[in-house]
Amino acid sequence: MTAATLDATGEATAESAPLRRIGRPDDLAGVAVHPASRAGAYVTGPAIPVDGGLGTTV
Repeated sequence: MTAATLDATGEATAESAPLRRIGRPDDLAGVAVHPASRAGAYVTGPAIPVDGGLGTTV
């Protein structure tokens, strides 16, 4: 869905991210597994930003 956007702006986006890269599918997979596993059994209603730190930059 975002292939054209990443082609146009992906490098600049990666450079502006604190982790200096674009997210990969396995980055999202880990976040999805946590609340579905025993590790997340006592966690309710979290909002977990999977943005490589972009939400913390100005």
